[in-house]
Amino acid sequence: MRLRFLVLVIVACVAACAQTLSVRKLVEFMHSAAVQKNSDKDIAAYLATVKLTERLDDRTIEQLQSTGALGPRTLHALWSLRDRSKDLPEPKPAVPAEPKPVTPPPSSEDQGKILDTVRDYALAYTQNLPDFICTEVVKRAVAPRVPAGGDPAWRSQDTLTIKLSYFEQKEQYKLLLIDDRVTTKDYEAVGGAKAFGDFGSLMRGIFAPETEARFEWDGWATVRGQEAMVFSYKVEQSNSRYTIRYEDGRHIIPAYSGRVWVDKKSEVLRVTVKAENIPAAFPVKSALTTLDYDRQVISDQTFLLPVESVVIMASIDGMSSNDATFHNYHKYSADTNVTYK
Repeated sequence: MRLRFLVLVIVACVAACAQTLSVRKLVEFMHSAAVQKNSDKDIAAYLATVKLTERLDDRTIEQLQSTGALGPRTLHALWSLRDRSKDLPEPKPAVPAEPKPVTPPPSSEDQGKILDTVRDYALAYTQNLPDFICTEVVKRAVAPRVPAGGDPAWRSQDTLTIKLSYFEQKEQYKLLLIDDRVTTKDYEAVGGAKAFGDFGSLMRGIFAPETEARFEWDGWATVRGQEAMVFSYKVEQSNSRYTIRYEDGRHIIPAYSGRVWVDKKSEVLRVTVKAENIPAAFPVKSALTTLDYDRQVISDQTFLLPVESVVIMASIDGMSSNDATFHNYHKYSADTNVTYK
């Protein structure tokens, strides 16, 4: 607890002493934050205090995003900085730095082979998973709707503790706790934003042949210390199976885009999904999902399973953020109990 307190004090001091930054200094800060593995929440909180002296453009943000170090909150904060700096002068040319060795991308032929292997892996993913149970903890936050270029004022909504069962390739969610209080409420009936389909359906939606996703090489990155190949992708609305539902029952199936981080074994380490071209009349205005996978042991075997997801949405009523973590994976049995300390 003491260490956590010190970290929070340091973050608060940095925010309080924030000064105006050039785009070059902003990029340097972002690279430093990535090396130090600062949290998405802390980076976004600092960026909310920054005032730029120059215009931040989409190209710079995309270059930062290609490193794989941007969380969804950080990305939103950078978009806000971009909008707030649109009337500022162009950034000054950067002083040329010593060139660093750059790993060349795979050839076009090799990229095609890699994507074919990843597609086979993604389509067989759910069939290769065992039946299991895990604990999902979802920290939900909300914020009033903000104008373009503004920063959301997040406040905690609640914390949901869920027993997630994966049996015969189907997911079942049983809500156990709301803010550490035992509940008998049905998970789907609980108000607020919710996410489903972390175990395979998201990957399948990207790589299924009928989706006809268009992939492009997007560079190298590091995910939890592992070197990863990054591919961007786009899925047209006519081929989409990605569904966004509003609480009154209305739903849409939008086009979507994102990125996929793949390790040397052609296994997926991270995916992002961003809804595109949402109809103006629909109450949800934006939706961005980031899902991270890592290796977990179940019955002495290792599987690549979700460990963290973040879903950020904006609607006519405001904004919502769901930070979910997955713990305590173990083999499924009908009489398995989940205990909490």
